[in-house]
Amino acid sequence: MSDAARTPWPMLVACAALACAGPLAAQAPPADFDSQFQAARSLALSGQREAALAAYGALLVRSPGNADVLLGRGRLYAWMGRWPESEADLSAATTAAPGYADAWSALGDLYLWSDRPALVVQAYSRWLALSPATDPAALIARARAWRAAGDLAAARADFEAARTRGADGATIDGYVRSLSAQSTNPGALAPDAVAAPGYRWTSSLGGDWTAFSPARPDWSDYTLSVRRHFSHGSLALEALGAERFSIRDHAWALDAYVDLWRRAYANLRYQRGPQQDLFPGDAWRAEVFQGVAHGWELSGSYDRLEFGSGPTSLYGLGIGRYVGNWYLRWRHLYIPGNLASSDSDRFVTRYYYAGDADNYAELAVGFGYTDTAALPTASGSRHSWSASAAWVRFLRPRLGFRLGAALDHGDDGYDGRGLFATVYTRW
Repeated sequence: MSDAARTPWPMLVACAALACAGPLAAQAPPADFDSQFQAARSLALSGQREAALAAYGALLVRSPGNADVLLGRGRLYAWMGRWPESEADLSAATTAAPGYADAWSALGDLYLWSDRPALVVQAYSRWLALSPATDPAALIARARAWRAAGDLAAARADFEAARTRGADGATIDGYVRSLSAQSTNPGALAPDAVAAPGYRWTSSLGGDWTAFSPARPDWSDYTLSVRRHFSHGSLALEALGAERFSIRDHAWALDAYVDLWRRAYANLRYQRGPQQDLFPGDAWRAEVFQGVAHGWELSGSYDRLEFGSGPTSLYGLGIGRYVGNWYLRWRHLYIPGNLASSDSDRFVTRYYYAGDADNYAELAVGFGYTDTAALPTASGSRHSWSASAAWVRFLRPRLGFRLGAALDHGDDGYDGRGLFATVYTRW
């Protein structure tokens, strides 16, 4: 769902215009009724909410059951987050004037803002039935509701139907692309892991740099990736490099995504580091994602890293949630050990600000804990935390970038400050 759909205030002008556009559904009001109605609307638009509520209440005393007034007050209650009162007024408006398309639209918006996707679809369906055959707005709104409810096939059908009604082609392409990505969880993936319609290849080149306080040699990493997309997954060849503690190392990897069953897919990865200085000699990874209910996704992962000193296993569990244009994810990672074990948690929030799968802003925080009580020289435990912010923007379907910054802190006495960037291309 778009930001405007989730946030009431950007809709104020359009909603207010709709609120006074429909027929009055009760007895004929006094001659100055219209001017008082406009005054109430102006109070709502200027943020004088309590005064506006009083004005709408006075109008309903003069004209009980008036659909326009019920719509105006119901919208205002929704903007204030007073869902039960808003639902009562908007439902009364649709009862008083069943053919009032704007009232059904407003009722759908209320259900959208209060996170009731099934009722959103019902209200928008009534709005659609009353809309002109040349107006795509109701179809696009209902498609967004289907998308939030997790029914991607129905969402795709409505988006394509909106195209036939004259909706902007580029806008619809972005919506359809978001469905392709959501079916394989863009929240857990890099932007080049999912193919945009019409493209079979993607590539990326990214790097990051970290400085420390107190001073010690900087760290840097880079990744070059070329990925081929297929009908049920993708496969990438990656080249990786790193410089840390004045030591340089490199590795290569195969990284695959493959569809499994309905609403499920897996990420499979093999990585080889010949030098074994910074990268493990061999590393395997498998993570399975499964969509459940409306907008929820569960995941489980296993990694095995083989260094010269012996193998290390990592076990992960994750929970993701789509809420309109937002994606939220928590992931827990456990690393067992004979003398020391580690636990870490990472929380990610993404906002897809353009309503598609390409463009988003991301905030992430992580916390780590290592139990070192069994080590002969340890005091008992070590803690760490990290935070990062990133912005992903595609200037055109073929070219995009990612920019970000990060902070981290550990009990080793060093604080890190980093910058990272990636360029993406498609063909």
